Amino acid sequence: MGSLLGLLFHSLGGFASGSFYIPYRKIEVWSWESAWIVGGVFSWILVPFVAAYLTIPDFMQIIQQANSSTLFWTYAFGVLWGIGGLTFGLAMRYLGMSLGMSIALSLCSIFGALVPPIYREFSGMEGITFSQIAGSTGGRLVLLGIVVCIFGIYLCGKAGMMKENELSDEQKKESIKEFNLVKGLIVATISGLLSACFNFGIEAGKLMANEAIVKGCDPLFQNNVIFIVVLWGGFTTNFIWCMYLNYSNKSFGDYLNTNSPLRRNYTFAAVAGTTWFLQFFFYGMGESKLGNGASSWILHMATIILTSNFWGLYFKEWKGVSKQTLRTVMAGIVVILVSVIIVGIGNSL
Repeated sequence: MGSLLGLLFHSLGGFASGSFYIPYRKIEVWSWESAWIVGGVFSWILVPFVAAYLTIPDFMQIIQQANSSTLFWTYAFGVLWGIGGLTFGLAMRYLGMSLGMSIALSLCSIFGALVPPIYREFSGMEGITFSQIAGSTGGRLVLLGIVVCIFGIYLCGKAGMMKENELSDEQKKESIKEFNLVKGLIVATISGLLSACFNFGIEAGKLMANEAIVKGCDPLFQNNVIFIVVLWGGFTTNFIWCMYLNYSNKSFGDYLNTNSPLRRNYTFAAVAGTTWFLQFFFYGMGESKLGNGASSWILHMATIILTSNFWGLYFKEWKGVSKQTLRTVMAGIVVILVSVIIVGIGNSL
């Protein structure tokens, strides 16, 4: 029963993550950086605080009493993840929801699966090391899944290049206003590599989650206290970058621009930010049921890829391309999902 609930919670989290960018598409007049940081205030500061307040007794006391090493690494991984989250938004901006999320999240799956055991290999930290993975049946399945995932990324990238060659600039921008394959691939790669740091931040903050359980928190919500610190780090990165863009683009006036639909823009940014946080709210619940960080992360990525590609087709991001191009991107998505399943099976053995 616990595994079924874990699957349900991860599915809800994946749906939230795969859908959160849709409200941003409704924001008018504002520059991208203004919309992004307003949504970020909700997703990284306000909503996590409310979630922790409602689910964890004395959560701020737990944070204040945590040792400096725990706080530092949890926050530091949040800062690195923040760069991944920032470039994730840019990947959606340049590639659209279907292609952008597929590439970024498949790389995130690979990085999230490989980095912890490699780190343990050289640091001597307790846990499964890379050599142990390579020496076990389950571990070799994980490595096979990663190779398959790389092939899926190649197919998605090839489909993007085919789309670039087939459509005029006007056609490409009908569904994706700022479509740019080269910029998109660069930021999607950076995003995929650094977004996995959120998972590392959760691992770094486990002592706070354990303390939350001691204080009477339902284990289902134990990670909410960790999210507070990780997301402080993510907000720091995004705030600095968005303020820089506001300055360089002279877009500080967006926030009070009466020529824009201010109430509508703030509402959609708030909805986007709240929806974004729900992915990790449900992720924490799912992980508490499955009890396997690596498998939980992989499953989370798979449901996001499925959801984002549904929306990509719904918004006709591949409208006008040839059947061969459409078959190529669909094949890439299927291959990526197969790779995620292989990695998940490997992690479960």
